Amino acid sequence: MLSAGLGTIFWTSVAFLSVLFLLKKMAWGPILKSLKEREDFIADSIKSAENANEQLSLMKADNEKLLAEARAEREKILKEARDMGEDIVAKAKKVSVEEQQRIMAKAKEEIENEKTAAIAELKTQVVSLSIQMAETLLKKEFENKEQQSKLVEDNLKTAALN
Repeated sequence: MLSAGLGTIFWTSVAFLSVLFLLKKMAWGPILKSLKEREDFIADSIKSAENANEQLSLMKADNEKLLAEARAEREKILKEARDMGEDIVAKAKKVSVEEQQRIMAKAKEEIENEKTAAIAELKTQVVSLSIQMAETLLKKEFENKEQQSKLVEDNLKTAALN
């Protein structure tokens, strides 16, 4: 069987404990320190990512709010433009109707004036024609009514030709 001596166990234990001590001082300390730094870095990165995600959510909400405000402003501007256009069209229609009424009134007045002038001229011509006929009748003496009627008809034909 195998038996180990007390000296071998002692020196093996001393060597093992020395190596263990040296590894703890030289390797495990820096390894554990690196692992701790890496753990802290990962935790900080996760926190930063969560903060960035929260800020992104806030910015997204702000952007949605700004977009809604911009849409509302656009609708307001379009409504104002539509209303302004309708007002301009209504005013233009009103002005055109007033202008049309003014032109019609002026045309009616001119027609009435022309009618009055034509009637006055017609009256003047009738009076002149009547006077001419009366003069002709008075200058000529007639023996019978047939000659007188014929003369009136001849004068009317002559007058109509003028």
